[in-house]
Amino acid sequence: MSTDSSALRRRSLSGPTMGTRYSAVFFAPGDLHEQKLAAALQAAVDRVDCQMSSWKPESDLNCLNGAATGVWVPVPAELMFVLQGSLRIGQQSQGAFDIGVGDLVGAWGFGVRPAPADDLPLGPVVPRPATTAEALELDPPLRRARKHAPLALDLSGIAKGFGVDEMARVMRQFSIPAWLVGIDGEMRAGGAKPDGTPWAVAHERPVRGVREAMGVIELEDRAVATSGNYRHYRDIGTRTISHTMDPRSGQPLENGLASVTVLADTCMEADAWATAFLVMGDVAGPRLAQVMGMDAIFVLANGTVLGRP
Repeated sequence: MSTDSSALRRRSLSGPTMGTRYSAVFFAPGDLHEQKLAAALQAAVDRVDCQMSSWKPESDLNCLNGAATGVWVPVPAELMFVLQGSLRIGQQSQGAFDIGVGDLVGAWGFGVRPAPADDLPLGPVVPRPATTAEALELDPPLRRARKHAPLALDLSGIAKGFGVDEMARVMRQFSIPAWLVGIDGEMRAGGAKPDGTPWAVAHERPVRGVREAMGVIELEDRAVATSGNYRHYRDIGTRTISHTMDPRSGQPLENGLASVTVLADTCMEADAWATAFLVMGDVAGPRLAQVMGMDAIFVLANGTVLGRP
């Protein structure tokens, strides 16, 4: 396939996935078989959804969630990779990122069958008999996992990012020289545009009910993801409840941050770390990001911006 920049045409594709839509914008030569690319992208995100969805009863994740303790459950390679990454980031973030919050998410009305707001107690107690690292055992060589304690896993803070990485893998397989793929606000870019400029992604202002950019992030062979409390929340009485859970307190997240945006080499890493830093708050989050040498933007509830990519 020719990659002469003069022969490249801008194209776009999109399709349904994970309760939203994926998007792909790219420059490719005229001989690209667009229908094959579209089918490959759809297959990639469908595979992630079928393996990692909390909403599909038959997903591999829910098979593991529904298994009895002590029973080995087969785990496909992609799910195993995400589980391994989740446990690693959970350890590196000192528990701020924790995929074992499925019961907690459900208790606060954000699960598969959310309770009516009026029926939710202010402060449901969800017992945590063990940490996720203690309760979940992975056997990567045999692609299997088992629980040693009751545990409901939720991959909503990392699965979309991995789905974007799978789309990136497809774009590379098709030898497309310049592309930007995404699912919601999780984005990854490959190469620069034919004119040599990087891809531009809006950095959204974290204000409820408003769609407005507060800046632009330039991407070239990088990924970006944002976590915040301004899109998914519930009003219970006079209290606004964030969909992000603090696994350390067992409560919906309440701190001085409105959003965290992270740039990384993969979208899975950016996605998970955006959640971890958001949970850590406006002091510990920026401090760890600096120690780890990660590019992150922290937006406080009062609009103050900490850090720049």
